[in-house]
Amino acid sequence: MSHNSPDKDDQAPGSKRGLCLPISRVRLIMKSSPDVSNINQEALFLTTKATEMFVQYLALSSFNNGQGRESHSLSYSDLASAAEDIETFQFLTDILPKKILARDYLKSLEQMREEEEKAEDL
Repeated sequence: MSHNSPDKDDQAPGSKRGLCLPISRVRLIMKSSPDVSNINQEALFLTTKATEMFVQYLALSSFNNGQGRESHSLSYSDLASAAEDIETFQFLTDILPKKILARDYLKSLEQMREEEEKAEDL
């Protein structure tokens, strides 16, 4: 679909009440769950607004607790650090893992193998 032609959900009267995320995309994500059959407009609006507020909170927390304050930017590493360091966001650690160099990963993998071998020898 063209970026210039909004979906019918986005054209509904009052549906854009301060929303930035496209309601049609949120509906699509919600409908991807096998447990969801019908979505009423109020639930869709509230889910969209809550998602926007969560993303804003995550971005602000990541910016304030990361290196973004110094560089006036928000980076992936700021988001990953927030997911790891701030208890509220720890459920995101699988989605936002800290980046690691391949050589560092291979080194830690080798150390884990050595520790497992030592444990098996005991």
